[in-house]
Amino acid sequence: MKKITKAIIPVAGLGTRILPASKTIPKEMFPIVDRPVIHYIVKEAVESGIRDIIFVTSSTKRSLEDYFDVNCELESALVKKGKKSQLELVREMTTWANYYFVRQGEPRGDGDAILRARRLLAPDEACVVMWGDDVIIGAPVIKQMIKLWEKYQAPIVAVEEITGPAIEKYGVIAGKKVAPNLYHISHIIEKPKLEEAPSKLGIVGHYIMTSEVVDALIEQEPAPDGEIRFSHALRDALVKTPVYAYRFSGQRFDCGSKLGWIQANIAMGLKDKEIGRDLKKYLAEFKPD
Repeated sequence: MKKITKAIIPVAGLGTRILPASKTIPKEMFPIVDRPVIHYIVKEAVESGIRDIIFVTSSTKRSLEDYFDVNCELESALVKKGKKSQLELVREMTTWANYYFVRQGEPRGDGDAILRARRLLAPDEACVVMWGDDVIIGAPVIKQMIKLWEKYQAPIVAVEEITGPAIEKYGVIAGKKVAPNLYHISHIIEKPKLEEAPSKLGIVGHYIMTSEVVDALIEQEPAPDGEIRFSHALRDALVKTPVYAYRFSGQRFDCGSKLGWIQANIAMGLKDKEIGRDLKKYLAEFKPD
């Protein structure tokens, strides 16, 4: 059995939920304390055994490419000034993995973005798919999902409990529980009305993708807005292969939204050794006008 060593991370989106800031700064490069959003996502992948990271980018995401590349001028300046700790910080992510960058010429949906990367996969090779704005604090969720894939040899999606009207923003699964925190999906309803949701388990941006899902993507017709959607391929793959949902433990932040990004900064800031104590004191004393 071949191990999963590749991850596809689509990052070509326009980030319209955080305009106007995302007009010039990719949402994946927004800082969470002192590291960009994408840093945490790639770190989780690497800690899960991923060795090849495939970014699907656009012409506006060069800063993301630069972040994972060597900056000789900066490193030279830090060496001359004897700033070893800072030198280690700017070098660490450059050696985590092999990085590949594939361009999505026009925004035709996340499914199209993933198809752009499939030429870097061997036939029948399973891989990880992660969205570029979902940050999870806790044990690496992808590592847990890979272990499940090794047992079940089938596509797996990460899910979490979503309460209230927020469920209407998610793909929601229905299925049978087959093991602790693991469900065999019977069907997926995309963005249901609250009263029509088959469960409280919404799909979030961590997946194990197999060749059956790739085949379903290839067969997808564009939606009325012209986009090819990964969620539709997952739904169609249900007739060809078992698909499982893993209810993970950990705290997830949707950093593609203003609230999620701010919440992530507070959560990570409180854990930061340098500013955590002062931030906690500030929050305790804060009095809104």
